[in-house]
Amino acid sequence: MKLPKRSLPLMMQVYKKVLPAVYEEIRDWEDMASRIPNEELRKQALASICTKTFHCEGGAVYALLAGEKFNNSISFIVAYQTISDYLDNLCDRSTSLDPTDFATLHEAMIDALSPYKNVANKNYYREREDQDDGGYLVALVQTCQLILKEIDDYEKISETVCLFATHYSNLQIHKHVKVEERVPRLEKWFSQYKNEYPYLRWYEFGASSGSTLGIFCLVSYALSAKREFDAKKIKEAYFPWIQGLHILLDYFIDQEEDRKGGDLNFCFYYENEDVMEERLTYIAKEAKRKAQELPDHHFHGLVARGLVGMYLADSKTKQSKQVLAQKKRLLKAGGTVSYFFYYNVMIYRKLKIGK
Repeated sequence: MKLPKRSLPLMMQVYKKVLPAVYEEIRDWEDMASRIPNEELRKQALASICTKTFHCEGGAVYALLAGEKFNNSISFIVAYQTISDYLDNLCDRSTSLDPTDFATLHEAMIDALSPYKNVANKNYYREREDQDDGGYLVALVQTCQLILKEIDDYEKISETVCLFATHYSNLQIHKHVKVEERVPRLEKWFSQYKNEYPYLRWYEFGASSGSTLGIFCLVSYALSAKREFDAKKIKEAYFPWIQGLHILLDYFIDQEEDRKGGDLNFCFYYENEDVMEERLTYIAKEAKRKAQELPDHHFHGLVARGLVGMYLADSKTKQSKQVLAQKKRLLKAGGTVSYFFYYNVMIYRKLKIGK
């Protein structure tokens, strides 16, 4: 499969090939989620699919890297992202504030990347009251494992993807505990990596940890028998830059919602709005620069700049004059590619809502 070097061919492949495959996979998992015996687990599983489908839609673009194994990559990405979104709901929407419970749930994120680990009888809910999911979470984990078994040299990426998953899991644990414990835990966690990432702030490191894009990128490359890649370079481009940009933009558009709900939002920790905009612009430029150093750099560059347009197209950014002004400047910094994705996503969402 030839990778697109321009925005329009990429979007055509997304609409014609990627999205139909994603929706087919999601329908199967939604059907299984609807049959979960426990009411609370069923509610959160269905809610995570209903409200976070766009995570699968966006992440699945990496399946284009997998060539002939495109469908396998789609299956992995949808299953793994569904685990992520489901666990996020269980941590964020439940009454539990127990870090042990959150750590136990997120064992699924690591197990899904451990293809030969037997999880058939594993209970990821052992630290909470709600238990019976009818095998839903284990089925998601085993789907990921089955696909990874097809990779001949999985050890080439295993250390990096497991590191990404560990960072992700630690973030989820620390940010969902009692409100007064969140920042101290996150700061202490970052102190272990401060020397490695001296150019980051603790909340930027946290944001970089909250993305699954690097995992999808590496797994898709590894599934492909024809496409060469450098796992170390991909790691350096995606963590912290492309992943940090991804999640900081997510927090940027959620500011008003999180302020009303009293939720943790990493954008709140910048000294002021000007500094936040300056740092977002800096991270976006670094993401673009690092993307240019990768094989298939046209593709990665489109993703990095496309993220800016895709997130800023969200209706949440219409909240205030200040946010609108910041949005315009961030789009301008992203250039024509960001504008292309911005208008494309706006049109797509309007058409989708109209159906």
